[in-house]
Amino acid sequence: MPSISHLRLGVNVDHVATIRNARGGAHPDPVHAAKIAIAAGAESITAHLREDRRHIRDHDIARLKAEITKPLNFEMAATQEMTAIALATRPHAACLVPERRQEITTEGGLDAVAQHNVLAPVVAKLVEAGIRVSLFIAADPRQIELAARIRAPAIEIHTGAWCEAIAGGHHASAETEWVRIQEGARLAHGLGLEVHAGHGLNFTTVEAIATIPEIVELNIGHFLVGEAIDGGLAAAVANMRAAMDAGRARIAA
Repeated sequence: MPSISHLRLGVNVDHVATIRNARGGAHPDPVHAAKIAIAAGAESITAHLREDRRHIRDHDIARLKAEITKPLNFEMAATQEMTAIALATRPHAACLVPERRQEITTEGGLDAVAQHNVLAPVVAKLVEAGIRVSLFIAADPRQIELAARIRAPAIEIHTGAWCEAIAGGHHASAETEWVRIQEGARLAHGLGLEVHAGHGLNFTTVEAIATIPEIVELNIGHFLVGEAIDGGLAAAVANMRAAMDAGRARIAA
């Protein structure tokens, strides 16, 4: 068993940008949300700049790189455009993810085996620039071994299928996925890859995933933004009520 290292938390701010973009304007600000997350204990910030700019936008990436005090993990498709942006921005890390314009969110891991001719030169360019590259893949031995062969420093195991099986009460499927994740993490660690995990994690599943010693980083976003709404809405309404009462008090004085 590997030594038990500190488990890092990366917070994804994509869905703060989703809410902002629903109305336009600048509120809520994903950069401000990133700073709040860092103050609360996040050790890195993840942001996915998609081809269609549906949530994070170019100026968000520039501001995150310039303004936050923790590492930026730039999620990107392995395209010429995104590679150029990554090389110009020089984030601490870049996570290569699959991307389909029709999808609501990332639906699965990269098929790195099928796309190795595309991925290998992108990985090489980013690594040469001093960027820590990870591949977002399923806990599949073929995918993990390919990541090692093209010299990606890290992988991020897609935990979505496991989380969905748990949420749906599909216990046999959940157990199968759990074993795959454990075995995949061990294989990746043995091949010298740094092992991360993410997608669909919540308070319950994250406590379980944290028991896998080979995993050293978790990246979590959508659930945390939902929890922020649940946990912070009462305070926001109370503050609005106080501001309204303060205004009325001024004209009553």
